[in-house]
Amino acid sequence: MNTTPRAIGQPHPHESAQAQVAGSAHYIDDLPEVKGTLHAAPILSPVAHGRLNGVDCAAALAMPGVRAVVLARDIPGDPILAAFAHDEPIFAQDAVHYAGQVIGLVVAETALQARRAARAVQPDITPLPAILTIEQALAAQSRVLPPVTVRRGAPEAALASAPHRLQGTLEVGGQEHFYLEGQIAYALPLEQGQWHIHASTQHPGEVQHWVAHALGIARHAVRVECRRMGGGFGGKETQAGHLAVWAALAARQTGCPVKLRLDRDDDFVVTGKRHPFAYRWDVGFDDSGRILGLKLHMAANCGFSADLSGPVCDRAVFHADNAYYLENVVIESHRCRTNLQSHTAFRGFGGPQGVIAIETILGDIARALGRDALDVRLANLYGTTERNVTHYQMPVEDNILNDLLPKLEQSAQYRQRQEAVLAWNARNPVLKRGLALTPVKFGISFTATLFNQAGALVHVYTDGSVQVNHGGTEMGQGLHTKVAQIVADELGVPLAQVRMTASDTSKVPNASATAASSGTDLNGRAAQYAARNVRDNLASFVCGLDGCGAGAIRFEGGMVTSPKAVRRFEDVVAEAYTNRIQLWSDGFYRTPKIHYDKATLTGRPFYYFAYGAACTEVVLDQLTGENRVLAVDILHDVGHSINPAIDIGQIEGGFVQGMGWLTTEQLVWDDQGQLATHAPSTYKIPATGDVPAHFTVQLWPEANREDNVGGSKAVGEPPFMLAISVYEALRNAVAAARGGAIAAPVRLTAPATAENLLRALGTLE
Repeated sequence: MNTTPRAIGQPHPHESAQAQVAGSAHYIDDLPEVKGTLHAAPILSPVAHGRLNGVDCAAALAMPGVRAVVLARDIPGDPILAAFAHDEPIFAQDAVHYAGQVIGLVVAETALQARRAARAVQPDITPLPAILTIEQALAAQSRVLPPVTVRRGAPEAALASAPHRLQGTLEVGGQEHFYLEGQIAYALPLEQGQWHIHASTQHPGEVQHWVAHALGIARHAVRVECRRMGGGFGGKETQAGHLAVWAALAARQTGCPVKLRLDRDDDFVVTGKRHPFAYRWDVGFDDSGRILGLKLHMAANCGFSADLSGPVCDRAVFHADNAYYLENVVIESHRCRTNLQSHTAFRGFGGPQGVIAIETILGDIARALGRDALDVRLANLYGTTERNVTHYQMPVEDNILNDLLPKLEQSAQYRQRQEAVLAWNARNPVLKRGLALTPVKFGISFTATLFNQAGALVHVYTDGSVQVNHGGTEMGQGLHTKVAQIVADELGVPLAQVRMTASDTSKVPNASATAASSGTDLNGRAAQYAARNVRDNLASFVCGLDGCGAGAIRFEGGMVTSPKAVRRFEDVVAEAYTNRIQLWSDGFYRTPKIHYDKATLTGRPFYYFAYGAACTEVVLDQLTGENRVLAVDILHDVGHSINPAIDIGQIEGGFVQGMGWLTTEQLVWDDQGQLATHAPSTYKIPATGDVPAHFTVQLWPEANREDNVGGSKAVGEPPFMLAISVYEALRNAVAAARGGAIAAPVRLTAPATAENLLRALGTLE
């Protein structure tokens, strides 16, 4: 009898974990360098906006080891990056648009020589006025894309007749990706005009496109490979392409392989961040706190070019409801051009910026009514048969929050702890506590419908071992591990028999980015289909041997069982090979049901929703602004988990990263557009000491109601927004310090640093 458990649903270790711990897992900077490899370093603009009159390279070219300087005039193809908006130059041409924009490269024999020489280059720039803030951009009507408005019902009439009405504003800062492995690319020119690019990228297909476009060659001449990244978080979706293009141009000019690795300071200064947002709203509500009408104005600081700002801002609009039914609503979304880094994808992709607005509004409503904020949130939840259509006309068919929130309320002892917090605050004049329970509803799919497709290859070798390649990329999130588990179960072999290979454009072409939390949904299903094709070939072969129907053949535990015989998988494979049976196959998957009108932002942009909730307790020192997260209880929906260990790790990591966005990770630009927080000494991500002592994560037990691989749901991005409970708990602590629950709205700029908390308390101007 087979006793080998299925791979799916088991907490298997990450497929690279042992190699990573041992230091034998290779990242790009670990790869052996080809003889003659040179190193590049960027020449950066020192000003935020100006006319570029020329570049004096003489001093740099005279320095030891320097081989070349590469500028815009040296680009053989299109000097504009092959991005959707086609609005970002590869190197600055006639103007510079932010402090840190890359003007060109110095290429030298060592990385240190290149960096020293890059600082010796003298660009001649005539400064021009710069737009640095959302307010300045709105006043000047400076936009990377036109504004978008989504409307439902009659919000103006609903506001006019509402029993209660509030107005408010909010500012939420950006966030640095701070991946452990910085941006890097290694470009190797090959024979006959071909190229091999090693890129730390979430989107090898786009890197292939961008490099070919810049070099003026066909895409089939460019092969892009990525075995793993040391973190991505969205920062390597588009902006890894810049590094690859720059390295390839340097390699073309010198005729040598070129590696380009940004040091941490340059990485901060050159690359885009999470989009900062500014909001204002007008909301009407009844005595229970139910929203009757809402006007919401959202403005994003996009930086100097569009990058992914369009879809990021679209998703912010889609998620401005979070978990709540908005019957009468109008949302304006403004995409502001400023003279800063071009902001880009970041975990949640605009979703967090949408969710925090509505959660802040509900917190203000609760405080204005003197009601518990959880009761207000429960009163506004989507229903299951009524009040269940979003403002963008998508039915919410899989809503579990009406069951999930009460379950967490009970398990986290929310009501009892609220009483304990009130008692604590009554007897402690300095340290004030706050407690908040907030939900998340997050749509899963790329909002750009065309990206919801994936391909994979599964090869079975004659010894029964299995190799899998798919279009997704591994950035530490466990995608390769989950795909291996799916393939192992489809073929009925032990997980150790399945080997994953590097993401490679020469194997799976035109692959989508690994983003939108859909890596496993797309690539796992494609790999499952590929494995199923091989399994079906083997089943048909065994049927021919044993004279039975294909449906009678079982693959499990490394054995192939028919009504007449039990054979080892590897024996069946070897015999099938001798009979010329195909032992490899491709698989392709496209997400069903999705569609929407990009002009009106209406339709069904998401295949399903992932849900969750977090209950967070904080303590605030009102004299200093110092604060700490004391306890976190999370109940999160991942469907039927493919790998509970990886999923729980993603939930914990996403929550802590979201906590950093809202508490300590403050980006500061000075009035000249220079980024002042460009190193770990000035930019503070959460550390181990910031993780609360009480931190529990429970998984909701229900399978995905849509037909998704293994009954699972996406897990990468949704938990990030659970950290909004930290922000709301801090606002409650501020309210307690200011005299109780019924008080003026708490205006707390995010991140809630000590300084911003003191401003919210009214003790710091």
